[in-house]
Amino acid sequence: MQATPTIEANSFLTLHYRLSGPQGDIINTFGGPPATLSLGNAELAPAIEARLLGLTEGEHVSVQMAAGEAFGERNPAMLQWVPKQLLATFGDADAAYLLGEVVEFPAPNNAGKYAGAVAQLGEDAILFDFNHPLAGQAVMLEVQVIGVL
Repeated sequence: MQATPTIEANSFLTLHYRLSGPQGDIINTFGGPPATLSLGNAELAPAIEARLLGLTEGEHVSVQMAAGEAFGERNPAMLQWVPKQLLATFGDADAAYLLGEVVEFPAPNNAGKYAGAVAQLGEDAILFDFNHPLAGQAVMLEVQVIGVL
């Protein structure tokens, strides 16, 4: 008799998952194609990966994560004023930014990208919030494990 595959560090997974916060779903793969990912590759937050460890193939669970557990606490240092002149350098000089809009920025040395949400519009600069949208909030995690390698 073969043991049911169990999620371990560095497992390759096929699963459906839903992350929801106070405003509703942030990510929801139920009803569409499942996600495939590898643990340990920063595809999910470390606290979420930790909640997956030990689950078995075929398991379907929902877990309430305490405020700040999934994506850390909100960090005031992650609110940054960006001069409009600098924004023009990275994108469209005539772009109009809206409150709540998420804008991608190139990381230093073109080592990927990062995103910030427009928090406040100033005359010569825009305040961006680079915290994760669910930082400091309680999160509901629902997972249906389809396959574990």
